[in-house]
Amino acid sequence: MWGLFPLFFHLLEPTSPLEIIGHRVIWTAVLMVGVLSLGAGWTWARPLLADRRRTWSVVAAGFLLSANWLIYVWAVTNDRVIDASLGYFINPLVTVLLGVVILGEHLRRLQWAAVAAGAVSVLVLVLGYGAVPWVSLGLAASFGTYGLLKKQVGLGPVEALTAETFAVAPVALVGMGWALLAGELDFPGAPVSMKLLLLAAGAVTAAPLLAFGVATMRIPLSVIGLLQYLTPVIQFILGVFVFHEDVPPARLVGFVCVWVALALLSADGLRQGRRQAGVRKAARQAVARADASGAVAALPLVADAGSVGGDDTTT
Repeated sequence: MWGLFPLFFHLLEPTSPLEIIGHRVIWTAVLMVGVLSLGAGWTWARPLLADRRRTWSVVAAGFLLSANWLIYVWAVTNDRVIDASLGYFINPLVTVLLGVVILGEHLRRLQWAAVAAGAVSVLVLVLGYGAVPWVSLGLAASFGTYGLLKKQVGLGPVEALTAETFAVAPVALVGMGWALLAGELDFPGAPVSMKLLLLAAGAVTAAPLLAFGVATMRIPLSVIGLLQYLTPVIQFILGVFVFHEDVPPARLVGFVCVWVALALLSADGLRQGRRQAGVRKAARQAVARADASGAVAALPLVADAGSVGGDDTTT
């Protein structure tokens, strides 16, 4: 569903990206109130508000998510769908770099090779375009940092989206009110079809997230990790074949470098997953052998206890 977002946001033209994001934030917040009221409830909210650090992390995550949405909608409505897809291809590499810089994580060889290939792709694109691909880098940086903050907050996907949209909703409401007073809001004079599409922005935002939450409970994480690349792949296909955006040689070479980087990253993840599975299997076997040895060693003691008991009953 995320991969098809360009089709939806193209329908919202000529509404400005800022107004689209305002509607998206407000109607998503309204929808999530209903979802939580009918489902998990609000017990998570009080502990969150009691922890100042987590609260501010949620606020920062909300504004980063809104910035990501704004860049994305601007890109789609300005014929930069392919640049947007590149941003989400780069995102896993940015996440790896943030792990090194912020969390002090150590990279394995394949991860370093993937980061190097990603850096080459950006260099190729800069030389080819004559400018920094700010749309792609902005999307990757905002979403990667957003993911880092979400880890620190520790909320479920539904609760996190609710808290994040609540944090940004006051700013969105003030901005929409200001635009209305200035006569710059398209919604009041828009056709009914456009009004319905803008109102649907909340459902369009929440539906993939809710589906993803269900999928994580039913599909192995290794499969989910690979499926994340479907979104930029679909966006790339839409950019080329539906919106007919140009793919000059420099851009194509840059994409190939990114795909090589992602292949290296995926190979490293699969190899590490197999290694960890082997370690867990060996640990289980060691525990089973220890339990079996303990049971065998206990047999003479049980027999001795039984014979003592027998002597006592015969006296």
